Amino acid sequence: MTRDDTLSAPTAPLWTPTPARMAGTLLHRFLTPASTRAGRPLTDYDALWQWSVDDPAAFWDLVWDELGVVGDKGTGPVLENGERMPGARWFPTAKLNYAENLLNFAGLPANADDALVFWGESQVKRRVSRMELVRQVAAFQAGLIAAGVGPGDRVAGFLPNLPETLVAMLATTALGAIWSSASPDFGVQGVLDRFGQIEPKVFVCVDGYWYNGKAVDCLAKNAEVAAKLPTVVKTVVVPYLNPALGAGDVAAIANGAPLADFTAPHLGIEAPTYHRVGFDHPLFIMFSSGTTGVPKCIVHCHGGALVQHLKEHQLHNDVQPNDRVFYFTTCGWMMWNWLVSGLASGATLLLFDGSPFAPGKDGVAGTLLFDYAEAEAMTHFGTSAKFIDAIAKAGLKPRQTHTLDALKAMMSTGSPLVAEGFDYVYRDVKEDLQLASISGGTDILSCFVLGNPIGPVWRGEIQCRGLGMAVDVLDDTGAPIREQKGELVCLKPFPAMPVGFWNDADGAKYRAAYFERFPNTWCHGDFAEITAHGGLIIYGRSDATLNPGGVRIGTAEIYRQVEQLPEVLEALVIGQDWPKGSGDVRVVLFVRLKEGTTLDDALIQRIKDQIRKNTTPRHVPARVVQVQDIPRTKSGKIVELAVRNVVHGEAVKNVEALANPEALEEFRGRGELQG
Repeated sequence: MTRDDTLSAPTAPLWTPTPARMAGTLLHRFLTPASTRAGRPLTDYDALWQWSVDDPAAFWDLVWDELGVVGDKGTGPVLENGERMPGARWFPTAKLNYAENLLNFAGLPANADDALVFWGESQVKRRVSRMELVRQVAAFQAGLIAAGVGPGDRVAGFLPNLPETLVAMLATTALGAIWSSASPDFGVQGVLDRFGQIEPKVFVCVDGYWYNGKAVDCLAKNAEVAAKLPTVVKTVVVPYLNPALGAGDVAAIANGAPLADFTAPHLGIEAPTYHRVGFDHPLFIMFSSGTTGVPKCIVHCHGGALVQHLKEHQLHNDVQPNDRVFYFTTCGWMMWNWLVSGLASGATLLLFDGSPFAPGKDGVAGTLLFDYAEAEAMTHFGTSAKFIDAIAKAGLKPRQTHTLDALKAMMSTGSPLVAEGFDYVYRDVKEDLQLASISGGTDILSCFVLGNPIGPVWRGEIQCRGLGMAVDVLDDTGAPIREQKGELVCLKPFPAMPVGFWNDADGAKYRAAYFERFPNTWCHGDFAEITAHGGLIIYGRSDATLNPGGVRIGTAEIYRQVEQLPEVLEALVIGQDWPKGSGDVRVVLFVRLKEGTTLDDALIQRIKDQIRKNTTPRHVPARVVQVQDIPRTKSGKIVELAVRNVVHGEAVKNVEALANPEALEEFRGRGELQG
């Protein structure tokens, strides 16, 4: 969320739930057992939040009891070492399994209702019942066991947002093995930077995918990746472009087998085996954006992901049994992991792969997702601020062109949603709707700040701090502040904290990432404000991570590619606010070239092609600019933030720390960046 400082404070909320709607929410119902557990009346969200952070052990114990966790909670304290961050342990004697909770369909129709609906743009439409999903997971799990996969082994998915991706994840995690995934639009080096670190035993990929109506073949890229993952004993290729994919089609892929061959011997198995593990047993390996080197491998656990997502889905987004939940996401973004956990709350998942701007049945770009919402009675529509901004600028008015009666919530994340985006949603999408802007990240696989279904929505503000999350905003001295900009922090442990980083045995990298600025406090790196309403405004990252179109990009991923070109000696990349005042950014790349080399159109194209080939199209800079020198600190580190400040006409702090401060002048007032 963000807002322009010149905006006047709103005098009334954009939306307030009716008393009847509030009474029907899971959050409102939760107030009764919470009051009993607290020993005092908790009559509104603020009172509930305060209790949840004052007595986090009691709160998370109640979440386990009330929100349907399947497992053995164990005996003894809910929280050990609760004063330490990191170092706290939640439910230390519990045994559970994440996949078992997602596939627990007790009380729900097994074969009559959808577990999943899938649209691959307008090219493919499929449905999977709850019973069929369980059987597919069982067969895939048996294939993994036959390949030698067991607890703690890694399975890596290089896949679109397909039903088979969810099947492979559930089969993996049901075993106690660890799942990790990346989107197939990554280049070879981008995916090797990720999976190469975690040494997977099984690699699951796809024959290709659809994007904006075009088929993109992946078989050659899969073969190159598989050849460079020496620990892989089996590569499973999922058919998407070619439903009849056979062994001959994947012959060039090391240890390759079509999905049908991988599961064929096991199709008679009715249900998977669930290996219950400790609360903090590794579940997912997620990847940071790679700002300062190869991406960090962030390890999340069974219990933490489960209880956090149950809380967020049910209490913050009011996901009830048989609701139909959609989020536009790829499998390289943590929102995919967040979305699929909706099965544990009894929801039907609406999966989509492809371009969000693919044309709908009316031929208009950007309407396909609303076709999906109408056709499937979507109750929760998750998207990005960039999508909302784009369809607003295109003049789309879904409330006039589509029937959205079932839609009760719209969620936005990935980048700040400007105040005008709020206006657009309530004017042109739906008037009676909870607009929940949410923010957290890969680091916690969840949210620090998000929606409140029993509270008002104020223009340009995130509704609330998450339950059980002791979120605050601190000034540079570490003092809490209100209605001022500062660092977003969390002051107490929470279950969705990572259990650590992969290949970080002593925890040094983990502690350095979040706990160095304010001791015993999680510092998230967001520049934020707590408003007079108790809501949040996030003004962006307080570090140099790029965020064009709501997709986080690490600068190091760009450097690793462009600096392979012989003409480029070194480079520096920033996000420039563009269009000005829009809340969005464009990627600008500055290059210092080999002596005698001039940046011409041909070289610019080679730079862009190199980046596009080995990362994703989103990494490609909008502007490439030649400079004579790159400013750096006395220790030799380039200073992206200082350059960004100069480009935006802002003051540069700590100029005395630079070895060559005169180099900054070359970045000031560049004509190439004015249009």
